[in-house]
Amino acid sequence: MFNKTNKPAPAPAQRPSNAPPPLDTTQQAVRKPVMAAPRAGTSAIGSGLIVEGNVTGTGDLHIDGTVRGDVKCTQLTVGESGNIEGKVEAEGIEVRGRIVGAISGKQIKLQATAYVEGDITHEQLAIDVGAYFQGRCLQTRRAEAAPASPAAAPASGGDFGAPSLGSYDMSAISDLK
Repeated sequence: MFNKTNKPAPAPAQRPSNAPPPLDTTQQAVRKPVMAAPRAGTSAIGSGLIVEGNVTGTGDLHIDGTVRGDVKCTQLTVGESGNIEGKVEAEGIEVRGRIVGAISGKQIKLQATAYVEGDITHEQLAIDVGAYFQGRCLQTRRAEAAPASPAAAPASGGDFGAPSLGSYDMSAISDLK
């Protein structure tokens, strides 16, 4: 594989101008982990930046630096070098780095490199193998639309005679006399 002699490298063969370039197999052997870059329109806090205070906004945020304070946004990605010390609130949260504090969101994903100390309130939670999590999980559910008032509910129960806990059959009560 390695040769200690100083033989000159052979000259590259001439290829026709319409032929596709050769594949570089040396680059395929060394693969680096794929890291998601911030999407267009996403604000970013770089790895050399330290923010002391709260960060609030309605857009997407990618953190590779350090935030000592609360973070509230729409979509949050904490990169592998990202560090948050405070409460985190967003609709979607993807953690590859470190968070020490409570997390609240609809969809939360802890990647294998995540380190989280704090309680998580969520609708959907995914934790990859290898992620560190110390805290409690509280799953919330979306509020379902209920009838505006008991009078708005159908008198028959609407379930083809199935009993309902919130309704009474007045004719059955009068028979109890």
